[in-house]
Amino acid sequence: MIEFCHIMPIDFLNKWAPCYRTQLLLAHLIDQDPIVDQRYTKFYGMYTGMKILDNSAFEMYKQDKPMYPADRLIVIGKKVSADYIVMSDYPDQDPSVTIKAAEELAPLFRENGFGTFFCPQAKIGDLEGLISSFAWAAQSPLVDYIGFSILNIPNAYNVEQKNKLQRYLSRMKFVFELDRRGILDQIIDNKKKIHFLGMVDGPNEIELMQHTGYARHINTWDSSAAVWYGLNGVRFDSSPTGSVNGKFEKEVDFRAHSGDTEAAEFNLNYIDKLCEGEHAKEYRTDSIH
Repeated sequence: MIEFCHIMPIDFLNKWAPCYRTQLLLAHLIDQDPIVDQRYTKFYGMYTGMKILDNSAFEMYKQDKPMYPADRLIVIGKKVSADYIVMSDYPDQDPSVTIKAAEELAPLFRENGFGTFFCPQAKIGDLEGLISSFAWAAQSPLVDYIGFSILNIPNAYNVEQKNKLQRYLSRMKFVFELDRRGILDQIIDNKKKIHFLGMVDGPNEIELMQHTGYARHINTWDSSAAVWYGLNGVRFDSSPTGSVNGKFEKEVDFRAHSGDTEAAEFNLNYIDKLCEGEHAKEYRTDSIH
């Protein structure tokens, strides 16, 4: 079963987050917004599940901002008692840049009590470079967790901004490729954890991974889709991807304090059942837990 990390506005943390055993926290929320910071850190100071501190590289990349320095991630990690910290990664740069950062940061993070999370990167269109970076992570004793993101893999296939169908299928195709080359077996044999970062054009990507048998190797997965789509009145549906209009592009407002909570709960239930491996006919209903 995949442990899903549902990201949500702070007003809804007490309502839904305690129901889940794993959470992914975003560094830029803690570091840039004092109101969110205070309430976010208070909640996660009491939360007893596993916590992954994301370095917000996806957000920084999209905003054309520099990555977080290691010392700041350590400060934030201690503030929220994180179990793992995502090491600095550099989208659309040579794989060696992100690997070098991991070689420098992993010992430092471990000295401070954190597990290491590595998110491979490569230049846009450099599929072989990304595969080599995953191969390095599979063998490296510096890496505990490996991230398969909605940015690094579509970028490698050069489809991130070009074609929704190609983007939606890219991670499944990439896992096939790692399996074909024996790299997936290396990841598993070396007891690395696997995390799927984010969700693009619909929740049924989870179903793809379940039906191919690869979901059993995915430890955790995160997205704001269930809660954020729902609060905005968008329910997952019976379309092939589970979201007929694809990715809901409205940026998450982490200060949001109202919305369609019934739709959000419907979406939470939908994803949770996908993560349990239940068939489509069992979760595509109007029931809300």
